[in-house]
Amino acid sequence: MKKTVLFIFCLVLAVNLQANNTEDNDPAVKKKRVLIFTKNGLSLNGEKGYVHKNIPNSIKALKEICKAENIDTDTSEDASLFKEATLAKYDAIIFSNANNKVFDNENQKVAFQNYIKGGGGFIAIHSANAVERDWPWYWALVGGKFIRHAPHQEFDVVVIDKNHPSTIFLDKVWKVDDECYYSNNLNPDIKVLLAADLRTVEDKKKVEYPNDIFGDYFPLCWSHEFEGARQWFTALGHDAKTYNDPTFRKHLRGGILWVLNMEK
Repeated sequence: MKKTVLFIFCLVLAVNLQANNTEDNDPAVKKKRVLIFTKNGLSLNGEKGYVHKNIPNSIKALKEICKAENIDTDTSEDASLFKEATLAKYDAIIFSNANNKVFDNENQKVAFQNYIKGGGGFIAIHSANAVERDWPWYWALVGGKFIRHAPHQEFDVVVIDKNHPSTIFLDKVWKVDDECYYSNNLNPDIKVLLAADLRTVEDKKKVEYPNDIFGDYFPLCWSHEFEGARQWFTALGHDAKTYNDPTFRKHLRGGILWVLNMEK
């Protein structure tokens, strides 16, 4: 009997060791890798656009979030990386506070499109929906095109979908100190996760847009699947200090894990 028990124990141990060894050495079981892209280019009229001061903080937060999840990261604002062979290294691309024109030529755009069509993930943070404002394909990918924002202030964000990893931990109302972003050309396929409660937003131009297009609310965070890729966008994250906030970091973490199919 003792020999039988010992044999079973050794067998189980061997199986576990083999499984762990396979995970460590099997090239098919590889760590995820993401590219954090932060380029801020020229505006449509060729002038220098606004560059967010939060970029160093956002990079630090994203790298720490990914490291905790065993995800490798590279950081760049060099659009020359947008070649099919280079992008193939990444499981997802994060546009963190990128803004305005970020691509240097059409070849880079095509490489990015092919990356998305090949199933590469895409995460867009804050001003990332103000990138390439004259490119309808990008608007459809990111889910909408930035129009403007209300003055920076405290306002209420309402959880529309609490079943997503980026929102599951939130109360029904999330009080934020941020910019309320307004977008148009919203992709009808997006799944809205968070919305601004416009009744709590002070903005004299609300009557012009968005007015009552969505009643008392306006989408701020969403996800969808686009041309084979998972995409997640949050309009929040203007202030550098926001990236030190544990709740906001959990929000980013949930979006990243969902895009990478690593939900826990």
